[in-house]
Amino acid sequence: MIEETLKTTKGKLRIKIPSQLNEITLGQMIEIQENPMLNDIGAISILSGISIDQLKNVSDISRFQVFGDAVLSLSHQIKHLYNSDSIPKKITFSLGKGSIEVNVTNNLSVEPAGAFMAARDIIAEEINEHINQYGKDDWESNFSPSLKACCQVLAHYFFCRVTGKQYNEYDAEEFCNEIKKLRVTEALPIA
Repeated sequence: MIEETLKTTKGKLRIKIPSQLNEITLGQMIEIQENPMLNDIGAISILSGISIDQLKNVSDISRFQVFGDAVLSLSHQIKHLYNSDSIPKKITFSLGKGSIEVNVTNNLSVEPAGAFMAARDIIAEEINEHINQYGKDDWESNFSPSLKACCQVLAHYFFCRVTGKQYNEYDAEEFCNEIKKLRVTEALPIA
């Protein structure tokens, strides 16, 4: 983590942002990815949890440079996660009533048929959007699913095993909120 206390027009502001990917949640990365026009202050706001309005009150803009360098470094690191072979064997979910550890399996056929079909549809939609935007030529070599799609697939994949409930597509979609809390270094290789 990078921590700095910056002088503002109303006092001081303690800012703390991740400096490594394993400190970032999937939810934070989704929020960054979904804002393509995001500037450094916007990215710092997402990563620190401090509102943009508060950050705009920092007296010396050059003090953000240390955070800007970290954001740039993180954006380069994320590209390698899509192709990571390092898939965790277990993953821990922190739920309101405690935490639950779940084994990660490579065989989606053991999941309920509804979860498998939902994941298949999410992936097909991502591929179709990519082809519509960039064309069919060599689409497989430059295709990367959105983080939002990865989150949705994981929600369907983990919903029953984490909650102990029967599969329900709408409940699985709501489970995305729990998936967003996972570290991006765990979530993306599984997705």
